[in-house]
Amino acid sequence: MSDSLVIVENVSKKFCRSLRQSLWYGVKDLGSEMIGRQKNNETLRDNEFWAVRGVSLSVKRGETLGLIGHNGAGKTTLLRMLNGLIKPDQGRIEIKGRMQALIALGAGFNPVLSGRENIYINASVLGFSKSQIDGLYDQIVDFSGLEEFIDMPVQSYSSGMAVRLGFSVAAHLEPDILLVDEVLAVGDLAFKTKCQTRIQDLRDCGVAIILVSHNLHTISHVCNRAITFEKGRVIFEGDTDQAIDAYRESLMEQFDGAEDALRIGTGEIKIDRVELLGQDTSVQDDFGVRDPLKIRIHYTVNETVVNPVFNLTIEILNSYQVTGFRTDVDGHPLGTISQDGYIDINIPNLNLLPNMYTLDAVIFHQDGYTYYDRVNKIAHLKVKGGLLINGFAYIPHAWEFSEA
Repeated sequence: MSDSLVIVENVSKKFCRSLRQSLWYGVKDLGSEMIGRQKNNETLRDNEFWAVRGVSLSVKRGETLGLIGHNGAGKTTLLRMLNGLIKPDQGRIEIKGRMQALIALGAGFNPVLSGRENIYINASVLGFSKSQIDGLYDQIVDFSGLEEFIDMPVQSYSSGMAVRLGFSVAAHLEPDILLVDEVLAVGDLAFKTKCQTRIQDLRDCGVAIILVSHNLHTISHVCNRAITFEKGRVIFEGDTDQAIDAYRESLMEQFDGAEDALRIGTGEIKIDRVELLGQDTSVQDDFGVRDPLKIRIHYTVNETVVNPVFNLTIEILNSYQVTGFRTDVDGHPLGTISQDGYIDINIPNLNLLPNMYTLDAVIFHQDGYTYYDRVNKIAHLKVKGGLLINGFAYIPHAWEFSEA
């Protein structure tokens, strides 16, 4: 680990769910430290939990490490410990070199001072002379795109403007180590692209970077390797795409163990289950890009219904609707239904890119609005393979080349 700029060895951090108990524990721990008594960090007291548990990692020069996991998995807590904002309860953290961190919106800025003044204050705290700051000032402002607003108080900036200034300062003050949390999610697309390019440039210059993001494509394209967190522990460390697969699998396990997010409707006809069938009509959960897929919706009839509308949507886990199917839109009136049965959606080629997807199923009244039954996340679909390209869908195509 001689060329490692960040070394974390068996680090743990616990928090308390009760503010009153947390303050009391803090007073007791401070008193113990003042009289030289060793406090017990191995056990949890009432209402405490491990936010980070037994984490070890290292980041070398010129390496970008991605941290992924669901909200509350411990990623930001780890970054705060690395930045010295909070102390670990167990373990050791070693930092070699100048660190810059972008963990919270506006962190390190005085809101009543202008952007210009904050640039000079932040740089001077890091030991830069005025002449050095003068040499970097134009680069910082040009990168941020805030030339018109640089003399306004930072408290009047939008969240996107604050991120622009924060990242520009952090990325131009010659860091050896750069910590970047999910704050970049609030920036616009053009600035996110600039940030990704800048991160790659810094990496090429030997900066060690730790990046937290829920944008899996960013993690895949920017990071050399990644760590997947779940409930404060590392469940995978290594290849970026494999870490992303581990994260998606953990999300699927959460959904499998949870109750349906929503089920509403008048109940005359109800959805029993949704099955995903492969080419041989056997039930399966995972498919390849362009595989045939049959989605079978089983239903139970409690009262005869006339021209119900079946609707099924496919969504990215915790994200966006990708596509949907409706019998009325597709011109398939179903007439009168009085007996239990099932309805199939036949997809000759599944043109979704590799990812984890959830399915929502709805049966509408013939008016197209009133729910007979609606069930969220009634089934899960995994499309296998590496991250081929950005986006959600694969569109069949062919390349043709010709000389001018």
